[in-house]
Amino acid sequence: MYFVAALALLAGLSAASRLPSTQHIFSNPTSNDESMNRIPTVHESAVQARRILHLENIGTLSTIFPSTHSAENRPSDVSGTPIGLMDYFGDCEPSTGNPTILAISIATSFKNVAAGSNITLSLRWHPPGHHRPFSPASLPRFSLVGYLEELSPEDVVKQSVAVCFVRYHPDAAAWLPGNKIHESKWVRLVVEEIYWIGGFGNVAYIGWIPVEEWKSVTKEEIEAIRLPGEKKHRWGH
Repeated sequence: MYFVAALALLAGLSAASRLPSTQHIFSNPTSNDESMNRIPTVHESAVQARRILHLENIGTLSTIFPSTHSAENRPSDVSGTPIGLMDYFGDCEPSTGNPTILAISIATSFKNVAAGSNITLSLRWHPPGHHRPFSPASLPRFSLVGYLEELSPEDVVKQSVAVCFVRYHPDAAAWLPGNKIHESKWVRLVVEEIYWIGGFGNVAYIGWIPVEEWKSVTKEEIEAIRLPGEKKHRWGH
């Protein structure tokens, strides 16, 4: 038994000796350093987040149940409880970074907002095809904190919102405003705060991204970078 324990200890020490240095956690190399362990800057992380917003189309809307209700048979003990539900979004206002959402009035998330709840949209990156990593925890994800604002008829026409959204979600054509199934309207999530987890902390930035950084990202920056799993992505995991 002692011999087995000693072998296990030696194996552990051997494995530990092959681990990369943690020094880069405390001193980030310059942007000219080609090391795969360089931690992206806050702005680089904002660019990654904006690319995820552009490429993904499904996220999780989180809201809070109101303290009172009368429109449905809801357990009384869920009052004040948060709930996260899948929903569609589209990057149909790329100049602002505010995601576009088709708000279905009967849906729980939008009923909670109408009752006074705040709201967040959480996204995560899904690499294409077979480029899935061993650990999904190594992939970037983030949450957008803000509030819903209805789009004006002028905004809808000027920005071709319906065309953009249906390009992301062809099935949503059945639920566009004016449909005979559900009452719906176009809204934007006005982004006020961004919380970002770029992956494991030894190679990725984790923390808040100022909204000014989020808004300052350009179309050219979004098109120039690559996320983990895309060809020639810039930051390895």
